[in-house]
Amino acid sequence: MKHFLRLLCLLLAPVLGAQAGTTPVDSAALFKAKVDSLNASFRYQTGTIKLGKDLGSLSVPKDMRFLDAEQSKRVLTKIWGNPETAAEDVQGMLFPLDKGPVSENNWAFVVSYEPMGYVKDDDAEDINYDDLLKDMQEEIREGNAARREAGYAGMELLGWAVPPHYDKATHALHWAKKLQFDNNAAPTLNYDVRLLGRKGVLSLNAVADPIQLGLVESQIPAVVKGTDFAQGLRYADFDPKLDEVAAYSIGGLVAGKVLAKVGALAVIAKFGKAILLVLLKGWKFILLALGAGWSFIRRFFTGRGKEDAEPTLALDEAAADGNPPTEM
Repeated sequence: MKHFLRLLCLLLAPVLGAQAGTTPVDSAALFKAKVDSLNASFRYQTGTIKLGKDLGSLSVPKDMRFLDAEQSKRVLTKIWGNPETAAEDVQGMLFPLDKGPVSENNWAFVVSYEPMGYVKDDDAEDINYDDLLKDMQEEIREGNAARREAGYAGMELLGWAVPPHYDKATHALHWAKKLQFDNNAAPTLNYDVRLLGRKGVLSLNAVADPIQLGLVESQIPAVVKGTDFAQGLRYADFDPKLDEVAAYSIGGLVAGKVLAKVGALAVIAKFGKAILLVLLKGWKFILLALGAGWSFIRRFFTGRGKEDAEPTLALDEAAADGNPPTEM
């Protein structure tokens, strides 16, 4: 993202300066203003947050802030460019106090709930996670054709950033994946914490850069401690005579088969191609002023020539409805 911002500003600056005459436009300042405006458009909460319909609660750590479900779905799908299926069960997101959805070097926890039933944990010590990793890598490779056909980035599971481990005392499953997406130069980190309950699983999925692993890990104890199921929905409240047992156990949660809906694969990208459209929407006046310069920028990002050119309005409308383009 950092390289993209710098590159776009460098591309825009000389063209804007030449067409403005004697008063060059500070494109970097304009771009920063747009990013700041988008970050400021979100409404955050602190304190104790109610999750779902009497599902439980989340005490927001003092150096973080909570974004509700509706706004979080917008971030995940319209801004970060993930499939709609990746946000179906989202309860909200946790951001650091000094970071927003389009801040440089940002990261966040995605809080979601899957009502899959009671997950048995008796296989936690018996799983060969190296073999499981190979199966997951193959499954992701096989799913890439469908993802790309749907207009989303393909991805590769590079390996464990943190191998899976289960805390039987707190019924918390931890693991972290290092992933590479087609449209990101740098790898992405997904750090998963799953809290087991009587009727389902609460997911705390940190989406970050691999270099931020230590920062994410430093926040996990407070986030886990502050997240709790409501009385009667805790793991210890399970009644085998009344409650449904989940189809998958600990190994299934790590593999993501329960959450592997079309295009989701229990993986979330931090930045997708949709981010470009969202940011450019507010730049319509700049794009119109660029004239011939815009054709160069369009070819740089899309590889299209004049014969394939699309009207600027079409780009703006795509940003407005959040639909990802078929090419970028």
